[in-house]
Amino acid sequence: MTSTVQFETIGDGLLVRAPAKINLSLLIAGKRPDGFHELETVMAKINWFDEVLIEPGSKPGIELTCQGPEWAPAGDENLVYRAARLLLDNAGRKADVSITLTKNIPAGTGLGSASSDAAATLLGLNRYLELGAPADDLHGLAARLGSDVPFFLGGPLAFCTGKGEKIKKIDKNFDFLAMLILPNVSVSTITAYDNYTHDQALYETLHSCIKEHLEKHRIDLIAQMCANMLAGACFGLQGEIAKLKAAVESTGITPCCLSGSGSAMFYIIGDADERAAYEYQTRIRKEFGCRSIIVTNNRW
Repeated sequence: MTSTVQFETIGDGLLVRAPAKINLSLLIAGKRPDGFHELETVMAKINWFDEVLIEPGSKPGIELTCQGPEWAPAGDENLVYRAARLLLDNAGRKADVSITLTKNIPAGTGLGSASSDAAATLLGLNRYLELGAPADDLHGLAARLGSDVPFFLGGPLAFCTGKGEKIKKIDKNFDFLAMLILPNVSVSTITAYDNYTHDQALYETLHSCIKEHLEKHRIDLIAQMCANMLAGACFGLQGEIAKLKAAVESTGITPCCLSGSGSAMFYIIGDADERAAYEYQTRIRKEFGCRSIIVTNNRW
């Protein structure tokens, strides 16, 4: 994929690209009093996008249309609609807008596409309607929509804590080439967390190591750790993902890391070798009949 921009004017509309993410690490410090889990995660945007097109509406209010190769819910069940409604209500504005979501990234893969779509809507509608909402306001609205949404307002690389909504941007560049492996199953994030059993000793060990790597700006070493404390919960729910991971790693494509709560996995390809990347992709397709795509870190 070639590098591209986030915002693009299309006729009298505004196209906003919504990138996916991968979790280079995902630690769970324990359960919070509010029932959520306390997270520590390094997240990186990748150059695979959904698209949000904002245009003048032909009907009163917000009109949302979903299209593309992947399914997305319609109406107020969609985070895009909810983000648009929340932003307009917060601004005290009424507007007739048509929003078309082109869904390229499958749901239930741990790639954060719905959260990214919501963030793209907040950013795009704020710009398109010239609402003038400051960054702090957008962050507050994003946190109300979902824990991952605030990350997608900035980036492209950040250390996120709390429920995921506390964002500390990582200014150090981490350029990478990766192969995404996309099993034909989805995983519910809520169910994965419900299935999680905490391991405090593991958390403390991983936390100490990742903290040291962050202090030294060694994001590459964090990625090599392949630390995801939700992996066991995901594999317990979907055993075929665990079997696929083991089979892929048996071919030498290792470490094969789970993103978020799954089901997507990724392999960081050393030395950004594109030829090797496509050879790996061919092997995955032939040996496992599994879809994969080649991505790089996103630039924004």
